[in-house]
Amino acid sequence: MKIVVFISICTLITCTNCVMFHLSPNTQKCLQEDMQANQLIMGEYEVSDVPGQVMDYIARDSKGHILSQKEHITKGKFSFMSEIYDTYEICFISKVPTHQRGVVQEVSLTTKKGVETKNYEGIAEASKIKPLEVDLKRLEDLSDSIVRDFALMRKREEEMRDTNEKTNSRVLFFSIFSMCCLLGLATWQVLYLRRYFKAKKLIE
Repeated sequence: MKIVVFISICTLITCTNCVMFHLSPNTQKCLQEDMQANQLIMGEYEVSDVPGQVMDYIARDSKGHILSQKEHITKGKFSFMSEIYDTYEICFISKVPTHQRGVVQEVSLTTKKGVETKNYEGIAEASKIKPLEVDLKRLEDLSDSIVRDFALMRKREEEMRDTNEKTNSRVLFFSIFSMCCLLGLATWQVLYLRRYFKAKKLIE
């Protein structure tokens, strides 16, 4: 019973994203998401068809490298593999001729990554394993994915902590240096004014 409940809970923790939005003529909209290294990203899109209007899409990473691209889209699928941990974006671009009045188009996008891209039904048919074994395989993959996510989060937290500690040390040294400069400038001003007043015989 506990295994079934745990499987149900883990099944809810999926990496599937479904969005729907409206895109005005001659504009573009980009959606961003993080991806781990060596992770498969799969997606499916559908665009409302408007005669005379063209819709393109492009998927790229944070450095501008094109991962997937297609022009004049209406309905289809795409997939690409990440090489390193990065943030990727999928942009939909509307193009309308200058002589035509544009119409708002509806775009629906479904993306999957990691474990959700695996076809467990196909694995079950190929390996001739029982449904419970398929669920256990899915659970194992989900557990591995969650462990990797937590390890990545811990690594990023350590990097952020190290950055904060280095920043605090630099701020402390800069503050001490600034105080020393101010004290030196104040001492120099006092000595200079003392010599000046003595030269003018205003003080003894």
